Amino acid sequence: MQNKFLNIDCLDEREGLPSYPDNFFDLAIVDPQYKIGASKPSKKGTKCKQKNGTILHVKESDYGKKTWDDNLMPNRYFQELKRVSKRQIIWGANYQNFPLRGGRLVWDKVNGASDQYDCEIAYLSWTLRTEIVYFMWNGMMQGLYPTRDIRKAWRQQGNKSLNEKRYHPTQKPVALYKWILEEYAQPGDTILDTHVGSASSLLAFDLLGFNYHAFEIDVEIYQAAAGRLKQSKKPTLFLAGSSST
Repeated sequence: MQNKFLNIDCLDEREGLPSYPDNFFDLAIVDPQYKIGASKPSKKGTKCKQKNGTILHVKESDYGKKTWDDNLMPNRYFQELKRVSKRQIIWGANYQNFPLRGGRLVWDKVNGASDQYDCEIAYLSWTLRTEIVYFMWNGMMQGLYPTRDIRKAWRQQGNKSLNEKRYHPTQKPVALYKWILEEYAQPGDTILDTHVGSASSLLAFDLLGFNYHAFEIDVEIYQAAAGRLKQSKKPTLFLAGSSST
């Protein structure tokens, strides 16, 4: 199966979720909007002190005003998502109006006294367990790898120039998606992502050899994600502007 990354509404009748047969995907890993104002402009710091005391200057990230987080996804989205996929991992399980009863994955960001959210929570459709993974994701402070061992979670990337570059205000790390695949996906799974954003998920899919279909409705975000994804060697069908709204 050829991978697909489409610049359309994932609920588009012709090419979106309604066009797929039941249980087409083995696993959906999705991160829909939460309606918490995340698409408002925000700027990140440009200086970071490294372990050796030197100051590293980094390019300022300035995310322009968008509207993608102004509204929640309708219940129809969740109905379609569960129809076309056998299992689901859905970020934002702690936010309003997400009709999700099941297990939970808690990502602890190990961000200490930061004013940012301490953790994010995803729904796991196939279990009632609550599980946790630690991975430092606090501005320029990024962990070495995700782990279930809190004692190892404080180990951070010493050279901040090696940090993952930020493309999106609510970006999740590629390393986190790789961990999720290693923990929850099965070899040969076909995976769905309905809200690609920065393409961290797709990069992880490529790195571990999973086939996927994916969607991003915003043209500018799609273009940035497609550019990042083209670093991968795995062929992908890019459909920019197809049925986009």
